[in-house]
Amino acid sequence: MKNIIVTIAFLMTIGQVFAQNGQSNSPKMETIEHYTFELSDKVTRQKVTFKNRYGITLTGDLYIPKNGGNNLSAIAISGPFGAVKEQSSGLYANQMAERGFVTLAFDPSYTGESGGEPRSVASPDINTEDFSAAVDFLGIQKNIDRNKIGIIGICGFGGFALNATAIDKRVKAVATLTMYDMARVMSKGYNDATTLEQRTQILEQLGEQRWKDAEAGTFTCGTKLNGDLKGNEPQFVKEYFDYYRTPRGFHERSLNSTGAWNATNALSFMNMPILTYIKEISPRPLLIIVGENAHSRYFSEDAYKLASEPKELVIIPNAVHVDLYDKLDKIPFDKLETFFKEHLK
Repeated sequence: MKNIIVTIAFLMTIGQVFAQNGQSNSPKMETIEHYTFELSDKVTRQKVTFKNRYGITLTGDLYIPKNGGNNLSAIAISGPFGAVKEQSSGLYANQMAERGFVTLAFDPSYTGESGGEPRSVASPDINTEDFSAAVDFLGIQKNIDRNKIGIIGICGFGGFALNATAIDKRVKAVATLTMYDMARVMSKGYNDATTLEQRTQILEQLGEQRWKDAEAGTFTCGTKLNGDLKGNEPQFVKEYFDYYRTPRGFHERSLNSTGAWNATNALSFMNMPILTYIKEISPRPLLIIVGENAHSRYFSEDAYKLASEPKELVIIPNAVHVDLYDKLDKIPFDKLETFFKEHLK
């Protein structure tokens, strides 16, 4: 078997396959207040901070309809895994605020402008808590009805959104788009192809990496590959590259654009399944949206099968995984608007 750390970095941490290694042809953009989309003239945006249950300060952008008023419905949004609020989650927040919802797009713990040390690490527990912390924040705003709060999770944060909704009964409705179950893909590989022998070798390698980090007194960055594709990569890698490494979706603070997760990032996901209690989302409604041609489609379809009613699965024709990051002609915002207006009454 090839070096297991390289294998796990490629298969399990998704975005770090686009990380820079020295100089590359990455687009040069302004670091300050750079967003990958235009703010609607019907919406205001303001920077906010709030703390989660672990004392980590999270930073988000609050999008407010200009014709809002009081007792508004609100939605917390995060994702994709390794992205920042200036990318896809902000685009969703902007669009949903146009439709009358107060929306909060936030950077998860340890990434972007949010706090937490060390940097560039994820946690199935803490990232689930991040959503509940966003609900905390929204529920104490004077213009928001705390009984009308929902969640949207994109990509890897779709799984965390489901996990958070199962345990946090304050969430009245949840939608996922192009969802990943990060615990499943890290522990079992794509399409559950990792064997027990391979899993054991991965865990042994990660344990050895912990010794190295302990001796060095710092956390080793995960595998960084050159910024330019060679042409023989899987199609979904090319699609990620087209979003994260081009002006379409590039952002300096996004790990998927310029950085990498820590080499031991997968450890806490290896034995902590996050969809164990998905049935307990019921009787609150669940909307799952995924592209017809998404390599990740099976995550959404399996989550739908596991969940209890009321639930709905929407397949977007001819769409791949990253189309639902930012393609306004593919993302069914009208469907999202109808769903949340109906269930956040």
